[in-house]
Amino acid sequence: MAFWPGSAPSTRPGALQIGATWRRFNPFRAIESWLEAERDQLPLWLPVALGGGMTAWLTLPMRGQWAAFILAMLALSAFALAGGRGGRMPRAVAIGALAAAIGCGLIWLRAESVAAPVLARPAIVALDARIDRIEWLPARDIARVTLAPDRADLPPRVRVNVPIKALSPQTAAGDRLRLKARLMPPAPPAVPGAYDFARVAWFSRLGATGRALGPVERIASGSGGARTLRERLTRHIQARVGGSAGGVASALVTGDRGAIAVEDDEALRRSGLAHLLSVSGLHVTAVVGATMVLALRVLALWPMAALRFRLPVVAALVAALVAGFYTWLTGAEVPTVRSLIAALIVLAALALGREAITLRLVAAGATLVLLLWPEAIATASFQLSFAAVTAIVALHEHPTVSRWFATREEPFVTRAGRGIGSLLLTGLAVELALMPIGLFHFHKAGLYGAAANLVAIPLTTFVVMPLEALALALDTVGGGAPAWWLVEQALRLLLLLARGVAAAPGAVAAMPTMPAFAFGLIVLGGLWIALWRTRWRWLGSVPFAVGAAVALASPSPELIVTGDGRHVALRTDDGAMRLLRDRAGDYVRGILGEAAGIDAPLGAIEEGSGARCSRDICVAQIVRAGRRWTITATRSADFLPIGEMLALCRASEIIISDRGLPRGCAPRWLRLDRWMLRRTGGVAIDLDQPRVTRARIVGDQAWKQPAGVMPGPLPPPRNIVRDRP
Repeated sequence: MAFWPGSAPSTRPGALQIGATWRRFNPFRAIESWLEAERDQLPLWLPVALGGGMTAWLTLPMRGQWAAFILAMLALSAFALAGGRGGRMPRAVAIGALAAAIGCGLIWLRAESVAAPVLARPAIVALDARIDRIEWLPARDIARVTLAPDRADLPPRVRVNVPIKALSPQTAAGDRLRLKARLMPPAPPAVPGAYDFARVAWFSRLGATGRALGPVERIASGSGGARTLRERLTRHIQARVGGSAGGVASALVTGDRGAIAVEDDEALRRSGLAHLLSVSGLHVTAVVGATMVLALRVLALWPMAALRFRLPVVAALVAALVAGFYTWLTGAEVPTVRSLIAALIVLAALALGREAITLRLVAAGATLVLLLWPEAIATASFQLSFAAVTAIVALHEHPTVSRWFATREEPFVTRAGRGIGSLLLTGLAVELALMPIGLFHFHKAGLYGAAANLVAIPLTTFVVMPLEALALALDTVGGGAPAWWLVEQALRLLLLLARGVAAAPGAVAAMPTMPAFAFGLIVLGGLWIALWRTRWRWLGSVPFAVGAAVALASPSPELIVTGDGRHVALRTDDGAMRLLRDRAGDYVRGILGEAAGIDAPLGAIEEGSGARCSRDICVAQIVRAGRRWTITATRSADFLPIGEMLALCRASEIIISDRGLPRGCAPRWLRLDRWMLRRTGGVAIDLDQPRVTRARIVGDQAWKQPAGVMPGPLPPPRNIVRDRP
């Protein structure tokens, strides 16, 4: 074969050098080599891709965008398979894109499948209903009752707060009640970044919430099955151990935490110990472990069983049955069911002779949970539980950590110190993993949780729970009093620890609403570090650091207005956040304080400088970025003379009211009255920029109200329900 002079590229030194350089630094070949080294870690990204598709559905507002996302992921998957020349990268991209498309489709299907009528506007109704569930909250003197009304013009499930004194002590699930109640539609976020109860209620098929008015009549009794047993056991425990200690004791056994005093509940949250009260991984693990040890000891005493059966497999089966019963007893809440699934996977691995705790098993559990409950991807409980487990397993799978804490022959003091060091390092890793999630969802996080859990977890797992089991067993023969006394003393010690840590200076870090994309970068960076094994894992520190920097740099709002316009928090020139209505309840104060990133009591606006208030109206003047802002807000139901109102509008940059303002009201910058707030929801305003962030985002997700569609006057009862789209 002949070539023209100089036409053969292989004979040119420059071409040879470029080709050699490309082969040496070919990025696709480098990625293939990296993925080959990480081949055992690739399956761990399946639940991440699945959750990414679900997050895309929650984030993208329109149906067309959801369909476009699914089609784009399917096209990417097909392109990766068709255009790839073998290797791991095309297969990984194809599987990941397909999983993302499946995730988006699953949560879309789930949202449509749970559709049920929802209350269109507030209403006072009289109803007969069957109790679907009842939660006793003696610390607040109420019972939270989920009802199935008989009326066809009401949602199929509503939740009502009923004073405990209005209910018979024998009231249980399955009973029928007759009552009058004020019902409200499920509330959207009151301010930007607040809890979206409307979304949670949609997936729970709750169509309304409210409170009972007047007497409540029990018109029929029924059998509540598991919930009746749970309630009887809860009351039995609280009769043996009083106060908040009794509430913690019942929470550990039945999941009922209603008897814990509000101040103790807050102390547990601030100290990073609130996870002990949610029946989840810690509790199910303790039950499974104790059952396996006990079953092995008992079965080993039976020679025929020891010779004919594999005792670990039998013990694992017994532990699985006990864990299932414990989940049923505690009400089968979603976090408990998630923990049960993970425990069953671990027990199956033990029965098959495989390593019990690995990241693959964690990924399998997360995948199964997301397939069953796609909406869990947005919940704090799912994120916290799997982040904690992932951090623990990833840390102890690291070769250096594994070697350092491996069992070896050494003096007792050294072995004990190594164990304490392992617990402390694990606690620090868990706190680092959970802190961004806590700050994103709750706007605060405990800083001393690692040290507090170093004492609290062993105390709960190895002292309190075994003593409770012993006390319940001894109660069958009437001899449980001494064990219950020990339980009470141990729980008083736990509460004392929580109060001490919560009251320590700097115990809580507070942050205003974190941007969603910053949280996404932190999660992506954390997963990248936790799930890979080669040195390229540390590239995850880049998005983690960028997300953390953006979150820390997010400005705290100067002005926060709730969606109903009644409650306003303003940062005055002295730097303090102050309330328009000083009589606002603890719930409203908590929402406004969290949105502002403040962990301190909120004062009254009259106490700040530059504010002039009367019974009907407040006018405050503050200076931001060299500009003077005049902010006016109404604070009573009385109307001002029209001329005075219009003059206030013209003199104000921002005017706020919980009622509709006259059309002629034209402030210099922003008008937030009833009609505007119904379109925007609550708002948070940064006056330095200036910039407005609104709580209500228009979208096609079924629980979101279309902007500008508002109910008219209250119709008769038969018209108070609308069908969900």
